[in-house]
Amino acid sequence: MKLLIAAPGAIPARTANSIQTMKMAQAFAVGGHDVRVLVPGTTPGVGWEDLARHYGLTTRFEVAWLESPLRLRGYTFAVQANRYARTWGAHAVFTRHPQTAALAARRMRTILEIHDLPQGRMGPLLFTLFMRARHADRLVCISRALASDLSKTFGFRADEPFSLIAPDGVDLARYADVPEPESARAGLGLRQVFTAGYTGHLYPGRGADLILEIARRMPEINFLLVGGEPAQVADMRARAAALPNVKLTGFVPNADLPRYQAACDVLLMPYQPRVAASSGGDIGRYLSPMKMFEYLACARPILSSDLPVLREVLTEDNAVLLPPTDPQPWADALRALAKDPARRAAFSVAARATAEQHTWEARARRIIET
Repeated sequence: MKLLIAAPGAIPARTANSIQTMKMAQAFAVGGHDVRVLVPGTTPGVGWEDLARHYGLTTRFEVAWLESPLRLRGYTFAVQANRYARTWGAHAVFTRHPQTAALAARRMRTILEIHDLPQGRMGPLLFTLFMRARHADRLVCISRALASDLSKTFGFRADEPFSLIAPDGVDLARYADVPEPESARAGLGLRQVFTAGYTGHLYPGRGADLILEIARRMPEINFLLVGGEPAQVADMRARAAALPNVKLTGFVPNADLPRYQAACDVLLMPYQPRVAASSGGDIGRYLSPMKMFEYLACARPILSSDLPVLREVLTEDNAVLLPPTDPQPWADALRALAKDPARRAAFSVAARATAEQHTWEARARRIIET
């Protein structure tokens, strides 16, 4: 199948939607589809090797940039993407871009993936236009919570096969032979101390403040924070200056991320009830973090905030679920795990088993073939 993927934003970028778009494109390509990713904006002058390292890709597919005027860029891009789809002879369009989906679904098979309730004045209208369009083929919801709220808000039944609940996924092969924590730490030049790690952005609601408070209470444990934008990393380093057991690496290309996650004995996911997205909106009710599936694939014990949406994947068997705002239960759980290698091993086995159910490739097959 000739599948056109309309990206919702710039590529390359460090945003979750950028990474997820490229991971899904690769998954469709691995499944044998002829994939092209269209990106709004000017060609950035990077080659495939740069993109592959940035996003941790191993299977090549085509990427094209469409420059649009700044005014009404989203709508201009939608028109350009639909014109490109017809010229190329695409059999289907897959997108998280609501303008593109609303327009494409009038003429060809269109799959819209959605991660939040439609926002602003135009969001609900564009969503409704897609849902009523003749060739609207599938609505992909990132979580059951989102599917339920969409159904209540817009008055449709969120049932398969049209509506599909598909949480994010993981490149399982990249975690097939991750080293043990001691070996991974040696390869990265890190201290050989029991290590709790976090990977991802440092936006408000991601729990970095909670990690610093736990670190203050546990000087015997190392805390490794990987990722974040430069300004956020600089601010966090200043606040952690008096904590020698906290190390911040800054941004790490996705291709290198498994090595850093493997260097940790325990991985942390301290989401708060309100979680800021890269756009600034609150995604706490609906999120399906890519890091969750990477953590599971890495086969490390996970300490996670006990949020309803995370329980769609996490259980007491594959993670320790904790109050999102109180650091003491986190410190207690971390101290207990540090003393109990058998329990850590049991969590690792359960985590890996869960990850095997959530590969990007399996997700792509469900979306395109169900």
